[in-house]
Amino acid sequence: MDAHLEKLCATLARVDGHAAVVRAWGGTLAVVLSSGGRLLACGNGGSAAEAQHLTAELVGRFRADRPPYAAIPLHADTSSLTAIANDYGAEEAYARQVRAHGRRGDVLVCLSTSGGSPNVLAAAKAARECGMLAWALTGPAPNPLAGMCDEAVTVPAEETATVQEVHLALVHLLCDAVEEAL
Repeated sequence: MDAHLEKLCATLARVDGHAAVVRAWGGTLAVVLSSGGRLLACGNGGSAAEAQHLTAELVGRFRADRPPYAAIPLHADTSSLTAIANDYGAEEAYARQVRAHGRRGDVLVCLSTSGGSPNVLAAAKAARECGMLAWALTGPAPNPLAGMCDEAVTVPAEETATVQEVHLALVHLLCDAVEEAL
C-alpha cells in the first residue's frame, strides 16, 4: 500500500474511538438546527474548505432530501472578512462574525490542524461568551483550541494533509449523524 494511504488508514483507526463523540454532536446539532438555531464554522486554508464543506452539506443535503438548515462558513463572506481584518485585525475576523450571527444555544465548529490559529481561538472564545456550544476538530493534542472548546476531537497525525483528510471523514460522519437524528 502507498505510504500516504498507510498513514491515513492508521490515523483513521486511531480516531475510530471518537466516532461516538461526533455522533453525539450530530444528535445535538439536529436539535439545534431543527429548532431554528444555527451552525457557524471556521478555519483557515484547508480547514476553511472543510468548514465550508460542512455548511454546504447542511444547507444543501448530505444523503437525504430534507429541509435546509442554517449553517454559515465564516470565511465565505469576503467583504465582511476583509473589512473586519482591515479595521480590527485578522485575529478578530471570525470572532466579530460569531458575535454578529451567533445566538445562545447555537453551535460553532472550529477546524484547525494546529489548534493554535489566533483567529480561530478568538472565535471559540467569542462563542463561549455568547452562550454557544464550541466544538473543535484539530490536529494532535494537546493544543489551545481543544482546551478552549466544550469538546474536541484531536487527530493524532503529524502531517497536515492527513489531519485534513480525517477531518473530512469526521465532517461526513457528523452530517450523517445529523440526518439520522432528524
